[in-house]
Amino acid sequence: MINILPGVQSTSAALNAERMRLDVISQNIANANTTKAPDGKPYQRQHVVFETVLKQFQPGEDAGVSGTVQVGRIANDNRPPRLVHNPGHPDADASGMVAMPDINIHEEMVDLIAASRSFEANLAVVKNARALAMQELSIGKRS
Repeated sequence: MINILPGVQSTSAALNAERMRLDVISQNIANANTTKAPDGKPYQRQHVVFETVLKQFQPGEDAGVSGTVQVGRIANDNRPPRLVHNPGHPDADASGMVAMPDINIHEEMVDLIAASRSFEANLAVVKNARALAMQELSIGKRS
């Protein structure tokens, strides 16, 4: 069978992985001030760990695409919470200290921009592959 859109499978997997990364970053930003997560502790920053999935080739098969990327896991960051003096906060201890998540909004925004640009680059690959496939089909019509 002829594959008129080579590389789109790996690009599609990369789009899904970057979408997951965008979701995790947005959760981090949304919970930057969450002092009590469901486990009773301050929200723990998360990050996405990618992994490569290598394709198993059969003899005589085109080996043009060697693998795709996927989300391996979503890991918690091991940074300890930062302590902020806020005696009026409902979660403050006896000394007025509140354990806040150690999430740097500026760092998250940089990650968000990088993930967004990676997503856009992969989307451009899909658009170009589609345009090339349409040109291939139009050449076939002329013959």
